Amino acid sequence: MDNTSFSSNEGKPIRCKAAICRKAGEALVIEDIHVDPPQPYEVRIKILCTSLCHTDLTFWKLDFGPISRFPRILGHEAVGVVESIGENVVGFKQGDVVLPVFHPYCEECKDCKSSKTNWCERYAEDFISNTRRYGMASRFKDSSGEVIHHFLFVSSFSEYTVVDIAHLVKISPEIPVDKAALLSCGVSTGIGAAWKVANVEEGSTVAVFGLGAVGLAVAEGARLRGAAKIIGIDTNPDKFELGKKFGFTDFINPTLCGEKKVSEVVKEMTKGGVDYSFECVGLASLLNEAFISTRTGTGKTVMLGMEKHAAPISLGSFDLLRGRNICGSLFGGLKSKLDIPILVDHYLKKELNLDSFITHELNFKEINKAFALLEEGKSLRCILWMDK
Repeated sequence: MDNTSFSSNEGKPIRCKAAICRKAGEALVIEDIHVDPPQPYEVRIKILCTSLCHTDLTFWKLDFGPISRFPRILGHEAVGVVESIGENVVGFKQGDVVLPVFHPYCEECKDCKSSKTNWCERYAEDFISNTRRYGMASRFKDSSGEVIHHFLFVSSFSEYTVVDIAHLVKISPEIPVDKAALLSCGVSTGIGAAWKVANVEEGSTVAVFGLGAVGLAVAEGARLRGAAKIIGIDTNPDKFELGKKFGFTDFINPTLCGEKKVSEVVKEMTKGGVDYSFECVGLASLLNEAFISTRTGTGKTVMLGMEKHAAPISLGSFDLLRGRNICGSLFGGLKSKLDIPILVDHYLKKELNLDSFITHELNFKEINKAFALLEEGKSLRCILWMDK
């Protein structure tokens, strides 16, 4: 990347294209916007490519509550190059290849320094602000000067964006950028859940409920850990052939189980239940089945999908009393700056399968087509190229 092309814009607003969501559920509009220079602890990056996640789809449709704001620039899975840096920024320089990540890692708080969690005591409770350290202050304006809201502190559906260093990871330029973009959210969440949260051991048994990108990534993580049996549960049998590429050994289609519950089928297949189960959809009923599918006494269930409207979940108290465990996980328990470079290294050593997650590639201007593909269940991950 030629850094000299960036120099003339340092400290000044940049005019560029962005896909703006002006109303819930309506087509995004490609418009000219102005992106302000980074403030202290911020970096302005040029997005090389971005991908589309179900979280983007969810917030695109969301039309109520304090986190429903318009106009807004969505997007949070991407790779970019540092264009300019604000004051007090250490560890990043112009031209660095970087990965913006929605989950913060300040490196300084008690939780960030702890090996027990990937929570960030300092920042992670705030989902409302536009910018991490500056509240509702925005770095985006449209051509008429109207403020445009940020999304998950990333907003990658723009040729340029401004990201706080707590949300930024420097990565090796050796990894293809389209593969690296997958590590911003879904794939890292799934692999991390298998490695960090469940700590799947060699020879163990695993059940994955929901074979979207996160569920497939869970299987990939379990495969790399040497799991003996990895069972995929999904109502769409078209996903089963793809699932084999990620290490699934068996599949269950709930619509073909007759009067049996999925948990009963899992127990029959594993002689008592799996060691680990992962709920990757966000349904309370499915979470209960995942929980009951695990072994009495030692089984562990990891919740990766969130129930709609954050509704409460119900589990049998006797099943808990008998030793089954359940926990939630955000971003797969990963600390972004520490763990994402490890995943990159695994890919460069040809150990990690990222290629099979990408089912479509489009030009950024075709972003609404990417939304349609994901909404119709035809796309796993669609890469949107900024300059193609």
